[in-house]
Amino acid sequence: MKRMEESRLKRLLERVAAGKLDPAEAVERLRTLPFEDLGFAKVDHHRAIRRGFPEVIFCEGKSAAEIVKIAKNVASRGSNLLATRCAPEVFRKISPKLRGAVYHPEGRLFAIERVKTKRIGLVAVVSGGTSDRPVAEEAALTAEYLGCGTSRLYDVGVAGIHRLLSSWERIREADCIIVVAGMEGALASVVAGIADAPLIAVPTSVGYGASFGGLSALLTMLNSCAGGVTVVNIDNGFGAGYAAATFIRRAARGVAGAEHGRGAAGRPAAARRRARAGRS
Repeated sequence: MKRMEESRLKRLLERVAAGKLDPAEAVERLRTLPFEDLGFAKVDHHRAIRRGFPEVIFCEGKSAAEIVKIAKNVASRGSNLLATRCAPEVFRKISPKLRGAVYHPEGRLFAIERVKTKRIGLVAVVSGGTSDRPVAEEAALTAEYLGCGTSRLYDVGVAGIHRLLSSWERIREADCIIVVAGMEGALASVVAGIADAPLIAVPTSVGYGASFGGLSALLTMLNSCAGGVTVVNIDNGFGAGYAAATFIRRAARGVAGAEHGRGAAGRPAAARRRARAGRS
């Protein structure tokens, strides 16, 4: 590590060894300690301890050489790596230098899995139209790489509401729902009005002139009269997938403790529905 607050770390460990500091308190302090200064970027190696997931690379605005250097730095620690907004031509330049990197062109992201992630929960990713798929894929792949099971239901927008209703049972199985839509963005309100799972709405920049690059969908989602709609930024599939994974992970932690005292009653509603239907 080129730069780390070594003196602070040494003092911390000496206090633990001398019995002057409780180990649990030391762990809490370590959560804010280490990073590595690469000159152009400071890599946060302890983000997984604080947040539950390693640092993710946002590739736009970075050179191929910078992406490679950050990716190698993260992966060298044995961590899984996720990098978003990576254009195909950029990945072609960097892929020979990153062993094990898998690229998903529609979602414009790549990942390196050093440790196989156990999938928990189920995130339904629902999109309005085919043109919303790149953002929907970014959301779905992010949720998957951060440890969630996913179900994709694409091109089920309000212009043909029967398409959405035909998929309703699959949506109802989900522990969290991500709705991706452009144009007027009404799909999020429709789904939220008849679903009981947390819902994250993603406005996309798909649409004609008066959609203002996604602003129309954003404002519709923010003004939804259906309760419980959480909205992320325009085209931010990553933010939605990350939030969904955080919800699922936190809920699973609470359920694990509750099940000791409450049995099946402590499981999420969607999990109970799947169990009644004979699915795990």
